[in-house]
Amino acid sequence: MEIRQVGRSGLRVSRLGLGTSTWGREVDELDASDLLRAFRDGGGTLLQTSPDDGAGAAESVVGALLAGAHAGADLVLASRSSAAAGRSRRGLLRGLDASLARLGTGAVDLWLLHGWSDDVPVDEALSAADAAVSSGRAAYVGLSGTTGWQAARAATLQEALHRTPLVAAEAEWSLVARRAEQELVPASTSLGLGVLAGAPLGRGVLTGKYRHGIPSDSRAASSGSGPELESLLHGRARSVTDAVATAADGLGTTPLAVSLGWLLARPGLSAGVVGARTPAQLRTSLAAEAAPELPPAIVSALDDVSAAPRA
Repeated sequence: MEIRQVGRSGLRVSRLGLGTSTWGREVDELDASDLLRAFRDGGGTLLQTSPDDGAGAAESVVGALLAGAHAGADLVLASRSSAAAGRSRRGLLRGLDASLARLGTGAVDLWLLHGWSDDVPVDEALSAADAAVSSGRAAYVGLSGTTGWQAARAATLQEALHRTPLVAAEAEWSLVARRAEQELVPASTSLGLGVLAGAPLGRGVLTGKYRHGIPSDSRAASSGSGPELESLLHGRARSVTDAVATAADGLGTTPLAVSLGWLLARPGLSAGVVGARTPAQLRTSLAAEAAPELPPAIVSALDDVSAAPRA
């Protein structure tokens, strides 16, 4: 698998990362071990987790795997702070310590500060990043869930004060979620931050599995996931998924391969972080990552049909 530099930092990750949003909830430890093994066998290195994943259970699953069969694995472990931790220095550092305890490690390779608060000075949140790096609890730090101006504000403040540089910014980014391209991606590219794309398959809709209904065993059928997917099943998003399916038919491939191929070629992207419930699902993504680049005409057509409305 292609290994990419994260922004202008020395951190290098596989361009396809593995997320743990369903681990400990829909994916038990045994299945998670199979997923991680398939991911590593495919050349993957970036494993991203969060205290919020798996209804709070994912980090413990990851910790058990790293202490067992996957001990010593050459993984880049990224952790996103919990939304519940807020942006206070106290809350962020306490949350990080709790994550490290569940993960069974003294440090993560990348710690992503999630969210933004107008009630907490940005300098206070960034001081937690400085403390995490200086204490050895994180090797690198970045941001998650911010706008372009917020990322620019944080990164330039750190640079001006000669403090711990930010190396990454994470945002939802796919053919049905391109708003990050309006501000966050250009700002990140200018400031040397690598972009991590969450939900690169549009929460599953870009695989084409929802085009003719909602499978009973799918995320959209669950009471917890259905509402967040509803807006991606109609309107402009539906037009995008139809265009992806048409392109896939013409190329003799799958909608997943087309969607992932489009994203992985976007300028500024360091990695797309996918989720999977089974090794078979993950191997499909791994195969798509290894596929040839899409023809320029297909890329152009997808760009046109998926262009995000201006804010």
